[in-house]
Amino acid sequence: MPSTVLLQSGAAGLFAIFGLFLLLVGLALVVWTYQDAQKNSSHPAFLWAIVVFLAPILGIVLYLLLGRDGR
Repeated sequence: MPSTVLLQSGAAGLFAIFGLFLLLVGLALVVWTYQDAQKNSSHPAFLWAIVVFLAPILGIVLYLLLGRDGR
């Protein structure tokens, strides 16, 4: 029985690390989108950052397709 407890606690730690990694990647996407939109978009950068924050995958795809001004 003690080995089951060790496996459960190890899985919880792994999920916590994975969750923290996803959170950091999401925040990095928001920061990158905001900085890039300030340079390469005629739309408000703050609004693009909110879109990416609320819907990360869809938001970054929309920003790359619609948000950046063509050069």
